Amino acid sequence: MDKKNTNKILKGVVVSDKMNKTVIVLVTRYIEHKKYGKRIKKTKKYKAHDENNTKKVGDVVEIEETKPMSKEKHFKVI
Repeated sequence: MDKKNTNKILKGVVVSDKMNKTVIVLVTRYIEHKKYGKRIKKTKKYKAHDENNTKKVGDVVEIEETKPMSKEKHFKVI
């Protein structure tokens, strides 16, 4: 039986590329308030592995969850 790919894939914007082989990606998502129904913007920053340092600030990228590469880095750029 084939195992399905269950890794999270998120889409966001690169906000920092100052580290070696690492970029910080800002992921924005909208959730609906349970009681009032208003859509609320939630943002979160993720550190992602960029092997060749090809991504620059402002690039829209997709990141995929992987096994931990360091204390805070659990995603890679795809």
